[in-house]
Amino acid sequence: MIEATLALSRGAFTLDVALSLPTDGVSALFGPSGCGKTTLLRCLAGLERAPGGRVVVDGQAWQDGAAFVPTHRRAVGVVFQEASLFEHLDVRANVAFGWKRLAPDQRRISLDDAIAWTGIEPLLARSTHGLSGGERQRVAIARALAVSPRLLLMDEPLAALDAARKAEILPAIERLHALSGIAIVYVSHAIAEVARLADHVVLMDAGRAVAAGPVGELLSRLDLPLPPGEDAGVVLQGEVGALDAPFHMARLDVPGAAFWTRDPALPVGHRIRLRVLARDVSLSLAAQPDSSIVNQIPATVEAIADDTHPSQVLVRLRTHAGGSALLARVTRRSAQALALAPGMAVWAMVKSVALLD
Repeated sequence: MIEATLALSRGAFTLDVALSLPTDGVSALFGPSGCGKTTLLRCLAGLERAPGGRVVVDGQAWQDGAAFVPTHRRAVGVVFQEASLFEHLDVRANVAFGWKRLAPDQRRISLDDAIAWTGIEPLLARSTHGLSGGERQRVAIARALAVSPRLLLMDEPLAALDAARKAEILPAIERLHALSGIAIVYVSHAIAEVARLADHVVLMDAGRAVAAGPVGELLSRLDLPLPPGEDAGVVLQGEVGALDAPFHMARLDVPGAAFWTRDPALPVGHRIRLRVLARDVSLSLAAQPDSSIVNQIPATVEAIADDTHPSQVLVRLRTHAGGSALLARVTRRSAQALALAPGMAVWAMVKSVALLD
């Protein structure tokens, strides 16, 4: 468990947080620019000092009233938005830089593993000067892993990358915890990254942690200052339930529902994360047997909230059989025409081609 109680002021900005994070999986610090995510991460790393603050990791005090452990003595690896590689060293030497400075009995992660987990084997003999942005970040992550950290702290590592480079590096980040067992704290203002990577989310606003919880639970709430734009939606944990080989489709089973989507090339029984965007969910009062929409899910309306534009509302649903939460974005006119209200039974209609895994 990571426990942090921190308060500091810098000009007009004040950070004032008290939170606990699990040391299992990926915890995301999420919120708009300037809300204090990076400052909190720097305090966890020991790069920023909050007078009178407290940081305890798995029972070991890194900062309290009696002591402040400097960064080089904290078991952390840090990856920033800019990779900041050592330009006079080749890739292999960059990765090995911190590893060489560890005592042999502290080397819980081998250089070979750090290299393999990030997929940088073809880059090892290259100079850092000709690397792409995505390659530089993978090298930076490998270098951070090579110091055998207890925590891997990642500060907007994809923010400076274009879409192609993000697509290159996201899978490497996605599998890091499963491969290494290292707890990751990931800073981002991009809801798509949080939905794909995080297990636990801390929502920050104006220097405070306003909510925290499992990603699927927190992103489906209507009472929080989440970005309500086109990316609003839910994250569902499930598994591949069946394959339809002739049509290259798969059934993904989640609590209380099943969704047909494109075949993700995974075997039956494989665990998978499914993202359903509110913009891709429409509502009906009855099943539509003559529709091309394959996924028609019986659900109950739990809550209705205003969206950013006055013409629209967000509807929170709960699938039947005690199942999963869904969000639907509909026009206010449609909500009135259907007489939507909490407790009402509806059908959630989700196009297979719209689902994101």
